This record gives sequence, structure tokens and C-alpha cells, in this order.
Amino acid sequence: MRGGQGAARALVLQFTNCRILRGGALLREDLWVRGGRILDPEKLFFEERRVADEQRDCGGCILAPGFIDVQINGGFGVDFSQATEDVGSGVALVARRILSHGVTSFCPTLVTSPPEVYHKVLPQIPVKSGGPHGAGVLGVHLEGPFISREKRGAHPEAHLRSFEASAFQDLLATYGSLDNVRIVTLAPELDRSHEVIQALTALGICVSLGHSVADLGAAEEAVRSGATFITHLFNAMLPFHHRDPGIVGLLTSDQLPPGRHIFYGMIADGMHTNPAALRIAYRAHPQGLVLVTDAVPALGLGNGRHTLGQQEVEVDGLTAYVAGTKTLSGSIAPMDVCVRHFLQATESTPQESRTLGICEATQDSGSFPSSLQKSDGQAS
Repeated sequence: MRGGQGAARALVLQFTNCRILRGGALLREDLWVRGGRILDPEKLFFEERRVADEQRDCGGCILAPGFIDVQINGGFGVDFSQATEDVGSGVALVARRILSHGVTSFCPTLVTSPPEVYHKVLPQIPVKSGGPHGAGVLGVHLEGPFISREKRGAHPEAHLRSFEASAFQDLLATYGSLDNVRIVTLAPELDRSHEVIQALTALGICVSLGHSVADLGAAEEAVRSGATFITHLFNAMLPFHHRDPGIVGLLTSDQLPPGRHIFYGMIADGMHTNPAALRIAYRAHPQGLVLVTDAVPALGLGNGRHTLGQQEVEVDGLTAYVAGTKTLSGSIAPMDVCVRHFLQATESTPQESRTLGICEATQDSGSFPSSLQKSDGQAS
């Protein structure tokens, strides 16, 4: 409540000795915050006759919005794709733990599962704001089960599905509810996928293309139907080919609707994507890049066997595999590690990375990047 009694009573914090991104440059400035909102210090002093209640010295560090993670399957022993009796407490635990890695909002992600899992889990993951208690939940990311068998990756084949005659009703019957859903990953080459994309988009749900053998034409048609995102670019899709670049070709396609922008997730953990591939994607379409962790429940636990939905995952060093195979099964790198690896691989500056979709989130559009507002902006 801006300007109300509640806001007036809240403490005003002044962050000093910090660097803040302004106009593409890192400047040394102070930052005033009250009740989670960034203040204009001139208005604070001249209109309210107030000064800071507390000062916090940042020691010359960069003060920036928190990271978002739109694809995280769990962590610290919590598996979002397990239908436990208290899913909410597991989500809350992950929300607390990822704060220390700079993540202030995220999309809990469910991998391909049987319908009864979705029906039990989804109502227990409500959208909620973040704060000192933990990162905010933007909504659920449903990765599957409407994906390609050929490019299923770590998703269990037994639970994959295709669209039948009543495509969108099939999807609703599978998930049970879309009330708390923010993103759905599907393969656009599946029959009737375009009517599903249109229906989901009409509900304000972001459709992401992934785990797919789609050619570029099918991917472009999916974008014309409303898709705006690509799930972990390069992974679980046809490799780039000079005569048909597949989904990867969307980064430079000239067949997209006017004003339509495509965003793409990348796992910059040093295992899923070669540094050269990171550079290629970033230089081809820097404004669309969104770093994701694709972290699995083994995040933070070390070597050994863990779960990911209906399958077992084996962690060996820095890599997670489907147990007994060499199929990559998500990542065990937290977001801050991914950001550092991305900066090193692409030789980008922190100023440049701030323009990417790795900080903050907006819930009212199909795009993820947003800007940090100085006056009455949301502090992460």
C-alpha cells in the first residue's frame, strides 16, 4: 500500500557502498527500500521528511534483482514430481535454500508423470510471493508428458502421452487442473498440438517447445499459434542442421509474427551445453536467453542415487544420469554457478547479463525479462 499508514510505519533501509546498473553501466549509488519497494530518496526526504532507519554497507558489491529459475525439478532431497502427503513443505524447503544462491522466484517443475501424480501435486503448489521466508513461486512448469518418445531424455517412456481427438480435454484430464500452472513444455510435432497451444495461450499459460523432433517449419507454426519459449535449447531436440536447423532455427527465423519474440532456456552448468554452443546462441539472439538450472532433487546432496519423478538418478561428480545409463538427467548446479559459468563462457560483463532473462520475472506476459524501476519498483 503505497503512501498508506502501513508503508509509513515500515522501516526504510538504505543500502550504501553498492554498485547498481543504470543505463547499461554499473554506478556507485545508494539504494533506499521500504516494505520490499525501491524508493525515490528525494521524495522520501522532501515529501515525508524521513531518512533511513537502517543503513547496510554492501562493501562495493553489485546490488541487483534476484535470479529467477523457470525450470527446477527439486533440490536438497525434495522431488516436486513425487506425490507426497505434504508437497507444500517440500516446495517451501527448496524456496528457502535457493535464496542463498540468489534465486528469489522460481517455477517448480514436474517431469513426465502419471495423471494421479499431477492430480495430487498440482493443487498443493499455489502461486505465492517471496520474502525472507523463501523465493516466490511463480507457478508450476509442466515438462511433459506430451513430448517426443525419440527425444524423451530422462522422461519415463511408459507415461508419455499424445493428443487424442479432444486434444485440450485430454490435457485437462491428464493434469486435472491448470489453476497454478505457468509453463507447459510440449512437442509441437504431435498431432493437434497447435489447438492445444492456442488454448493454453488463451489462458495466459506460456507454451514452451521441447523434447521434440520438430523441424523448423513445425516450430515456426507453433510460434504462430502462440508458443513463446524453448525448453533447454540444444538438449532433447534435433541437432542443428544447415538445411533444416529445427527448433534451434527459431533464434534467427524471419517467419515469426511481427512483434513476436522467442525466448529460450539454457542449462549453463558446464555439462549440458558446450561453451561454444552457449556463445552461438547468445550471439545469435542475446535478448531471448534465459538461464535455467534444470536442477534435480539431488541438488546439494552429493554423489549417490536419488529420485526424479518415477525414475532413479545417479550422481557422479558434477553429472546426474538416469541410473544405469549415460542419459543426462537434469543438473546439480545452482543458479549462481550457472551464471558464473555463462559469464566466463561468453566473456560477457555483469552489465550485459542483466539484460537477459535471468533476473526478475513478470507474471502477466509471455516474456520473462523485466526492468528494475527506481521509483516504486519491486525490490527482489
